[in-house]
Amino acid sequence: MRSIWNGSISFGLVTIPVKTYSATDRTSSVSFVRIHEKDGAQIQYRKICELDGEEVPNEEVGKGYQPPGDDIIVPVSDDELSRLPVPTSKTLTILSFVDPAEIDPLQLDKAYYLGPNGAAATKPYALLREALEHHRKVAIGKVAMRGRESLAMLRAYEGAIVMHALLWPDQIRPAAGVAPEEVQIRENELSLAETLMDSLGELDPTELHDEYREAVEELVAAKLEGEEPVAPAAPRPSARVIDLTAALEKSVRAAREGRTEAAEGEAESASVTPIRGRKAAEKAAAKKTPAKKAAAKKSGTARSTATKSAPAKSTAKSTAKKSTASKTAASKTAATKSAAAKSAAKSAAKKSAGQKSTAKRGTAKKSG
Repeated sequence: MRSIWNGSISFGLVTIPVKTYSATDRTSSVSFVRIHEKDGAQIQYRKICELDGEEVPNEEVGKGYQPPGDDIIVPVSDDELSRLPVPTSKTLTILSFVDPAEIDPLQLDKAYYLGPNGAAATKPYALLREALEHHRKVAIGKVAMRGRESLAMLRAYEGAIVMHALLWPDQIRPAAGVAPEEVQIRENELSLAETLMDSLGELDPTELHDEYREAVEELVAAKLEGEEPVAPAAPRPSARVIDLTAALEKSVRAAREGRTEAAEGEAESASVTPIRGRKAAEKAAAKKTPAKKAAAKKSGTARSTATKSAPAKSTAKSTAKKSTASKTAASKTAATKSAAAKSAAKSAAKKSAGQKSTAKRGTAKKSG
């Protein structure tokens, strides 16, 4: 790697000469060029002077400072900047050592590797690195790089010292008006949210990659081959869940099922490494296996019980039908007997009336 800044670290009365290297690489990200859509030619950006309208070569381009709210631009040369009375122009001055948790991630800016510059710097460099790692602290200081002074944080990382440029506190905007007002959160909702956090498992950094860049590369390759770009699959419409608790429960189930499928995939193919980590997936699979057995056992018992109860239900229905038929027949028989009794009673009454009429006639004849 090529160093981009040479200076030193001031650690009390100890001075450590260092070289600075960029710790990040953004060239792998997608970058587009401007083109003229009519003919596909690339558009060039030229430096044009506002006074004479002519193009200015790079060797004639300098620096100027425009005070806020003023139209005047004051020319400033690199030589004048190098002679500024700033003690941090070539030295990173350590101000204090603090706990890493005291640094707000919002302040973190670009990262750099610091390496010893020369054999004499090796031992004090290693001493500072070991002290940072053993004491579990980070160093806070100030440094001037690339025409500006900024805060810096030093920490130990994989045998090296990393410097993070920090934003000044007044560069962090307040969050006023962003967060919602007081919201009532139920205990079960908070518990489900924490369960979901635990269910997602561990993160495997080796599985993280830029899918957007890969898609762009595939698109460009297809166009170079004269092929039509493959249309992306339409996303599945997701049902809108109004109930937050139901949404959390569904998310927890999906996360656990995903971890179980990942664990099964690992068992079938050793080359597959799930993004959520193997330990978490194995734990989920171990928890789910007894549950599956218990569910299968319950299912078998339920089926057996249903099979046994089916004849019983059939017998009960048959008995009920026979009982109903018997009652109907009995009631018909009773009705028939009652009708016969009434008919006999009527017949006896008629005979009695006839006998009385005959007796009356005989008495009348005798009296005549």
